Amino acid sequence: MSTDTDTPDLFDFPDAAAAVPPAPPAPPAENNGNGDGSLPLDRYAERAYLAYAMSVVKSRALPQVEDGMKPVQRRILFAMNEMRLAAGAKHVKSARVVGDVIGKYHPHGDSSVYDAMVRVAQDFSLRYPLVDGQGNFGSRDGDSAAAMRYTECRLTPIAELLLAEIDRDTVDFAPNYDGAFQEPKLLPARLPFVLLNGASGIAVGMATEIPPHNLREVAEATCHLIRHPEAGLDDILPLLPGPDFPGGGQLISSPEAIRDAYAGGRGSLRLRARWRIEELARGQWRVIVHELPHGVSTANVLAEIEALTNPQPRAGKKDVSQEQKQLKQLVLGVLETVRDESSEAEPVRIVLEPRSSRIDRDEFMAVLLAHTGLESSTSVNLTMIGRDGRPQQKNLVQILREWIDFRYVTVERRTRHRLSEVDRRIHILEGRMIAFLHIEEVIRVIRESDEPKPALISAFGLTDIQAEDILEIRLRQLARLEGFKIEKELAELKEEREGLQQLLDSRGAMTRLILREITEDAKKYGDARRTLIETVAPVAAAEISVADEPVTVIVSKNGWVRARQGHGIDPAAISYKAGDFAFAQIETRTTWPLVVIDTNGRAYTVKVSDLPGGRGDGTPITTLVDFQDGGKLAQVLSARPDSTWMFANSGGYGFICTLADATSRQRAGKAFMTLEKGEKVLEPAAANGQWIAAVSANGRILIFARSEMKVQAGGRGVIVMKLEDREALTAVALPADDAPLRIHGTGRGGKPITIELKPTQRETLRHRRTAKGMALTPRIVPERLGD
Repeated sequence: MSTDTDTPDLFDFPDAAAAVPPAPPAPPAENNGNGDGSLPLDRYAERAYLAYAMSVVKSRALPQVEDGMKPVQRRILFAMNEMRLAAGAKHVKSARVVGDVIGKYHPHGDSSVYDAMVRVAQDFSLRYPLVDGQGNFGSRDGDSAAAMRYTECRLTPIAELLLAEIDRDTVDFAPNYDGAFQEPKLLPARLPFVLLNGASGIAVGMATEIPPHNLREVAEATCHLIRHPEAGLDDILPLLPGPDFPGGGQLISSPEAIRDAYAGGRGSLRLRARWRIEELARGQWRVIVHELPHGVSTANVLAEIEALTNPQPRAGKKDVSQEQKQLKQLVLGVLETVRDESSEAEPVRIVLEPRSSRIDRDEFMAVLLAHTGLESSTSVNLTMIGRDGRPQQKNLVQILREWIDFRYVTVERRTRHRLSEVDRRIHILEGRMIAFLHIEEVIRVIRESDEPKPALISAFGLTDIQAEDILEIRLRQLARLEGFKIEKELAELKEEREGLQQLLDSRGAMTRLILREITEDAKKYGDARRTLIETVAPVAAAEISVADEPVTVIVSKNGWVRARQGHGIDPAAISYKAGDFAFAQIETRTTWPLVVIDTNGRAYTVKVSDLPGGRGDGTPITTLVDFQDGGKLAQVLSARPDSTWMFANSGGYGFICTLADATSRQRAGKAFMTLEKGEKVLEPAAANGQWIAAVSANGRILIFARSEMKVQAGGRGVIVMKLEDREALTAVALPADDAPLRIHGTGRGGKPITIELKPTQRETLRHRRTAKGMALTPRIVPERLGD
């Protein structure tokens, strides 16, 4: 993107409270030196894109920290409030509300408005729904809502916390898209709804995923921060321990993971379903799942179990994979039947019956938790628009403090508004009291004067407002009984004015009022926590039971892989397809992983137990992993996951890590080694000793201390050996300190040759890492190191 000084800052665009037009407006023309006021295309595209990006960020996708609303949600609630659709009102057709919203405030498609209204009406989407829907508003199984002409709506009681003070000058208003109406820039939220209901949205270059929280806990945490402004996150977390999802479930992430998510504004939390065991006759039992993780539906779980028990070949494959077959065997080995018995009385009721009552109950659930949505993760991304109008990823304490600042401003504006009303009413009543005390004279002045208002002002020292009021009132309002009422109301209003003035003059008085209101709202609208936070529950990690046996993995040059029982197999006894030959023969165990590295440096993992056995040709490795971006088999190894290896490339870079750092659960693998164009992956070297040997294609060798090599989980690494132009690193090794180092290659005339260096001979070849090393004698072109 251009960095010209006249390019507008990303956050300098005005707040787009009005609706976003169908296309961003053209930027103002500049004089480009030709005198025609035109603008270069790249400058125009840059400005137009920034305008579009900011309109999406601020006017569509992200909530405000003050009221937790996106613009379309705010407009829906405000329009319903203007239509007097409070909680006690009669339901009206949703189409009527949608029409009012798009006609006055949100000139977009009716479906976008209706979809937003449906979401804030769903009790499985929002912890505290703001719209009371009547009719079909969808289900957590993914069923869509009925058309807006069939459903009806009104506001819920808790929506009062957002709208009750809207007419008390608590927030600023702005003209709507055509200037015909006024709409609020914010709603005067009495509680931090950005935490209560959370939000989800995708903007341009950023996204948000704010989980919902319990109202009582948020209120308590807010009150604590008001009383103790210096409080930190560790002081807040005991009061607000974590999210509280509408569907309940169980939060099983560690306290450290929850704290990190709140401290940095980003993280991932692990959720699990809740279930109970129902005991049946004759020792039988079954599992009843009655709460699911947020975002998981009964239909999702049933579909996942169906996919496990009746697997289908993956795209582009003719048959199911060995892994799918084993998963099917695993699940069917413990699960007899699954039924959905959900009803209106029990929204979630999944019945899981074991194949035998003798199956361990914990193992039964571990299998299902590991392979279905009964246990899942949810992301946390606390990105929102702050009080300064800028989108930012905030931590929990920042969110609460910004809302508290907003609440102080709101209450102060509400107080000043009420004070002006009280002053105006006192002023009018004082005029009426003057008229009451001089009723005969007032009547005489009005009767004899051609212009009674100026006459009253002159005769009794009234203001224009007081004189106008006296002329408008009925005589009965100046009766003796009314005089007592005026005196009483005056006394009450003056007392109220003193209280209002005290609030404005005393920060402490306003703080006590805010705390009292938050406490009362929490008592009125709060409810018990639904999501259980169980910090001791481990993440399910059920694995297919595999016998720990010695096997030999055989890989051919063309990428066919198989496993043979036992070790010590004679390579001459292994046959290959015509035109194919040996690539690797690895002695390993069935419980260890097989790591495949492709020509792009990407690492893939295959379970050794999944490999076909017998004396056949095996299976193409492409049926077990999905090579990415045209990658092909480069290297393969298998060992204990905690074993240490050195990985290097022909460009002279490398690093040390454990084999576990190279493993991946995805068939598509993961980025592991960073390669430049033309570089190759060298054979990984087991870290057996404390010295590293490296040889180059020009016949040079370098030996340096292992402590000089960088330990990292992947990437480019550091320079192993200094290479000459167009020279390549050939091999690396970490032999045992007391074992000889064998260098295999070709000598003069292309004859195979092996050089053996004993430990005492290696001492003269030692140098620091990144050195050029020394030439080998006799002359040799090294190909590999080791036995």
